Amino acid sequence: MLSQLSAEIRQYLVVTGNYWAFTLTDGALRMLVVLHFHSLGYSPLQIALLFLFYEIFGVITNLVGGWLGAHLGLNRTMNIGLGLQVVALAMLLVPAAMLTVPWVMSAQALSGIAKDLNKMSAKSSIKLLLPSEAQGALYRWVALLTGSKNALKGAGFFLGGALLMGLGFAGAVAAMAAALTLVWLGSLVLLKRDLGRAKSKPRFRDIFSKSRAINILSAARLCLFGARDVWFVVALPVFLSQSLGWDHWQTGGFLALWVIGYGMVQALAPRITGRASGQLPDGRSALTWAALLASTPALIALGLSAEIAPTPLVIGGLLLFGVLFAINSSLHSYLIVSLARADGVSLDVGFYYMANALGRLLGTLLSGWVFQAAGVGASGLAACLWISTALLLLTALISAWLPRD
Repeated sequence: MLSQLSAEIRQYLVVTGNYWAFTLTDGALRMLVVLHFHSLGYSPLQIALLFLFYEIFGVITNLVGGWLGAHLGLNRTMNIGLGLQVVALAMLLVPAAMLTVPWVMSAQALSGIAKDLNKMSAKSSIKLLLPSEAQGALYRWVALLTGSKNALKGAGFFLGGALLMGLGFAGAVAAMAAALTLVWLGSLVLLKRDLGRAKSKPRFRDIFSKSRAINILSAARLCLFGARDVWFVVALPVFLSQSLGWDHWQTGGFLALWVIGYGMVQALAPRITGRASGQLPDGRSALTWAALLASTPALIALGLSAEIAPTPLVIGGLLLFGVLFAINSSLHSYLIVSLARADGVSLDVGFYYMANALGRLLGTLLSGWVFQAAGVGASGLAACLWISTALLLLTALISAWLPRD
């Protein structure tokens, strides 16, 4: 049956399979590290520091990874990412006494590099597997890849907890390393050579985009993800735990289900935004959906200030935010692949995802600082939500400068 498919479809299936396998282990590894080191008595701040290098190196990797993809080919950068994730997992198989904070931070740094090489390669390759006039199909393929990634990341949270309970920390890490090694070996054989290698070799200074549209979209993406993580990373889990009295499994399970639902909405975004009626998103669409999203954190913050019952308010608001954010994210993912140059596509996509990673890093730092400074509880969460609203309004303002039609 597979032999009857076109070469482009077979390559898409290989790329998607690689991305899915990587994402599943990435989500499981994050949950493993959080639960294992929490059981060892690490404080929330110490656990957060374990992921600091993961985010910092994501910014650097996206900036440089696009240049590497244009030089080496996307098949090589994807396989390098898979291989590095296997090494990162192997680093956590050392004796328990060696699992110090610096050692785990180093493993997470390597995992962050691997993740962004893999993501940049997967998103860029889709541009090259479809003809330039097939914009409707491009939107569907990008939405499916993006949505399935987030759904699998949420499933990975559950997988990490199940593996930790069933096999212990070392056994769980070893099982994931073995499975990902098989995926990596298969990818070395099946993935097309020289996919995405630029015909004209870009210089290193070309890592900074010269496209006005790409720069505008990247700025909007930075603000969009900063707006999510400023209340989602630290403030929301702590609020659910301390203010609403949820235990770790309730908090982790709810957020995992939120990520899965968020991914499913991303995959359906082309239908929601009007592709079924023949319309494709442009700058006007980005402006409209960002403005709609900006109202959600503002309404939750006003409800907290009015002392409305916090449990239904936060859960309902989070679900609405998830639907609108998923549409915004999927729409942006289509626009970057559509606007990127065909020759050296990884340069534009890498620069855009560098802005994405920078937004996550900014949001993560602001989330902890603002939530603590404004008072842990409803007042702290409300302060984070107002900053989220401001960043989303800025996203909408920047999106007004994106190309129309």
